Amino acid sequence: MSVILKTERQIDGLRRAGHLVAEIYELLRQDIGPGVTTLELDRIAEEFILARGAEPIYKGYTPPGHGRARQRIPFPASICVAVNEVICHGIPSAHTRLRDGDIVGIDIGVLLDGWVGDSCVTFPIGKVDSRGRELLETAKQCLELGIAACGPGRYLGDIGFAIQGLAEPRGFSVVRDYVGHGVGRLLHEEPGVSHVGASGTGLLLKPGMVFTIEPMINEGVADTVTLSDGWTVRTKDGKRSAQFEHMVAITDSGYEVLSAL
Repeated sequence: MSVILKTERQIDGLRRAGHLVAEIYELLRQDIGPGVTTLELDRIAEEFILARGAEPIYKGYTPPGHGRARQRIPFPASICVAVNEVICHGIPSAHTRLRDGDIVGIDIGVLLDGWVGDSCVTFPIGKVDSRGRELLETAKQCLELGIAACGPGRYLGDIGFAIQGLAEPRGFSVVRDYVGHGVGRLLHEEPGVSHVGASGTGLLLKPGMVFTIEPMINEGVADTVTLSDGWTVRTKDGKRSAQFEHMVAITDSGYEVLSAL
């Protein structure tokens, strides 16, 4: 599949979907804290998505083959929840109650008027230890540096180079098994966006490209393990992971973040 360049009108549709996702995070901030279950967060997000006339695109989703092969089981919830050592694709549960000191990544995808919105934020729960706070800050800065490496005439490798160059000197690792992706009418389009790389290599960035940048930064090793539910991905060594994600459009003059208010 080739990269689909988006028109200004199409980018506007993606922008509106991205803004809806950003609104959901503002809503969830009011409820995330010690004692809340991850299933409660899923319910809050789903109700808001449906009330706004959108669809929770993750619910019932079957992956097209991104990341490592896993069972083709439809995802059962509206959001993905990654607590502590879970990297991505965690399934909300009434039995998973957030505790003081946890970190929790919330990944949200919507379909609004036929266009995808997709983003991820990792939240600290209560008082997080210093290394956990450093992990969160590094993951957020990795996303910011990856975005800043975008623009017409730049390369996909520039994004991974910027992210890897920040995370690894701080003693963290960058997950290789799961990458960013193009977005449009479908949740997963070309190109795949690696979060490691060499500057000046890979696909040339052109105006009209829209993709996610979503570095997953681990406290320990980069290796991943998929659990028996066919979805939940955790760190191989059981150490924590943090992720931040935005949708980015390449413009004539640089870039635009589509999933921020």
